[in-house]
Amino acid sequence: MKGIISNYRRSGHRQTPNHIIIVIDSVDKREKAEKLVGKSVSWKTPTGKEITGKVAGAHGNKGAIRAIFERGLPGQAIGTSVDIK
Repeated sequence: MKGIISNYRRSGHRQTPNHIIIVIDSVDKREKAEKLVGKSVSWKTPTGKEITGKVAGAHGNKGAIRAIFERGLPGQAIGTSVDIK
């Protein structure tokens, strides 16, 4: 399953670069997003490295998910695709 990185998890004063908000086209409700909790997420760099994480929960009511990665993703990752297994 493919998803698009939307943004970092943020508040008014700070952002968390290892918490990522991901939008999936086929998921449009919170209930569908909650079924993906615990799945593995991987993002590949342009040089071929792979950074992995896990789906931690739903984000909002429109089906976005929140994934926690083992290390922070760079800003160039926003708008790129990830694989959800």
